[in-house]
Amino acid sequence: MAQKPQTLAEKIISGRAGKEVYAGDITLVDVDVTAVQDGTGPLAVQQLEKMNLVQAANPDRTVLFIDHAAPSPQKDLSNAHVILRTFSKKTGAHLSEAGEGVCHQRLVETYVNPGDILIGADSHTCTSGALGAFSTGMGSTDVAVGIALGKTWFRVPETFLVNVTGEFKKGVYAKDLILHLIGLIGADGATYKALEFRGETVEKMTMSQRFTLANMAVEAGAKAGLFETDATTKAYLEERGRGDKFKEIKADANAVYERVIDIDVSELEPTISKPHTVDNTVTVAEIAGTKIDQVFIGTCTNGRLDDLEIAAKILEGKHRHPDTRLIVVPASKEIFLQAVQKGYIETFIKAGAIIMAPGCGPCVGVHEGALADGEACLATQNRNFQGRMGNTEGFIYLGSPATAAVTAIAGVIADPREVI
Repeated sequence: MAQKPQTLAEKIISGRAGKEVYAGDITLVDVDVTAVQDGTGPLAVQQLEKMNLVQAANPDRTVLFIDHAAPSPQKDLSNAHVILRTFSKKTGAHLSEAGEGVCHQRLVETYVNPGDILIGADSHTCTSGALGAFSTGMGSTDVAVGIALGKTWFRVPETFLVNVTGEFKKGVYAKDLILHLIGLIGADGATYKALEFRGETVEKMTMSQRFTLANMAVEAGAKAGLFETDATTKAYLEERGRGDKFKEIKADANAVYERVIDIDVSELEPTISKPHTVDNTVTVAEIAGTKIDQVFIGTCTNGRLDDLEIAAKILEGKHRHPDTRLIVVPASKEIFLQAVQKGYIETFIKAGAIIMAPGCGPCVGVHEGALADGEACLATQNRNFQGRMGNTEGFIYLGSPATAAVTAIAGVIADPREVI
């Protein structure tokens, strides 16, 4: 038991630092999992080559993901992929090939456990915090050193406690909650803080819903998005064959929080982030009727099986608007196969959707689904920065899978509550 009460961030980092640490402390920690993707990984490998440190301290839990440009659309990116494949063979690090899925989904499916420290060269590494791990994005060089030496350092972050109560109304989801929260505190409102999600509503959430919240913590500037472990966590790990990795991790009573934010989800409405910042939020009702040229359902935020189920139920027996393209990308190969078995993929295809291989797809604007000048897209992804989908003259709106599905049918931003 710690000498004084600890938040989740303090408790998890203490476990890997080998001593009690608190907000503001700077400490060295053992790293359990390291990850890079094809946009950031080649630089990490090149830095290790310069330092003569081409090695992996823990190759079984060092993972190189080819997901951002998968399959590669051009030779330069293909050459970058070769760098990762070669490093994998030299060091024994795991390679997640093109088509296996988005790094953040693959990490929770296979590699990350409660109490772990995960550092990844991608800002949405915080997704794994839903499993009770301290998971955070870092620069390529920092992650490279973590790969080679199995250690890194942190300044232990202060924590905002997000206390969530109430029941979601029909047509309102975890995505609406996190967009509302980011709109409330701002895109830099939680810079280098940990967001700790608690409350009766969180306790009832599925792992998929928790992943959505943790994934977007960084969009408020947060270092991590964290959840206590419970029976839901344990069941998820058991389904994944990692039940023996479960451990109970809870914040101590009377832990010190820099800020407490209370949200009653029963008061929420379907929410949209307008271009070009995530905190530029409005309710769907406020911008219903806005013309949309492309709808994108997928990504590490909302490309899981229950997300596809929500969209498929709305699209069943219907067809996308003739002036609105519809792109669907499952977050991983496993999810893709499950969606095929359940008939969701057939539903999407009959509704006029384009189905793409598991990966990041249009989200990063490297390939697949780039916008034309002046076009608008409604996406279930986590960012809507100018140029995010490959064109600085495009416009990106963010919403839930339900909002995306009804919008694809209407051709304009529409309210999912009208059909659910």
